[in-house]
Amino acid sequence: MQTLEAELEAARALAVDDLADAIESIGFECTRCGACCKGHGEDEHTATVFPDEVRDLESTAEAYDWRDVARPMPYGLEERDGELEGETFEWALQTDGCGDCVFYEEDDGGTGACRAHDDRPLICRTYPFSVALAGTSQPMGEAVDEQGIVRAHECEGLGRDISRADAEDLAGALKERAIRELEEAIAVRDAYEPTDPAPGEVVVHDSEGAKRIDGTPIEE
Repeated sequence: MQTLEAELEAARALAVDDLADAIESIGFECTRCGACCKGHGEDEHTATVFPDEVRDLESTAEAYDWRDVARPMPYGLEERDGELEGETFEWALQTDGCGDCVFYEEDDGGTGACRAHDDRPLICRTYPFSVALAGTSQPMGEAVDEQGIVRAHECEGLGRDISRADAEDLAGALKERAIRELEEAIAVRDAYEPTDPAPGEVVVHDSEGAKRIDGTPIEE
């Protein structure tokens, strides 16, 4: 397996035109079904968000704070007396009481919309696509279609016509996301220092260091 640094160089070398060709070949149009924004069964919606993306969402007109926007990525945490505790890596978009993304809403006809659409994170801008590089994320399970390095994940919008301009925009965002994910993974790896969270405490390690659940740094 290549190092994360080698995968990062591969991500930086990706040709947007080639990614756009693959996206055009697979085809995609968002149907606003909301499936990628909702929780499923007992599984809450989980979408990775970078620290700077959290701050962008915090600064929207609705004036959110960190905990309104993001929650600790639940993987690796333990539950005790109904509360999570332990160490985890990275942040997930916050969810509502139904397990859906907190920014998701539906009209009376069931058509979905994002209340933070203009500031939505890269994981949302590029769904349902990912690239086959180690250290990058695969949203919502295994790929259902592949064209070269581009993978497509379950979505009812796959197979629909997409314009070249839209394919290129999506491809550019997909390359940016791959680079950012790998830069984040390397930074987290290099900055990581084990902590000993107190009972009922969660520590989140991201590229900026160890943080509390409200996004404030934990001082050395």
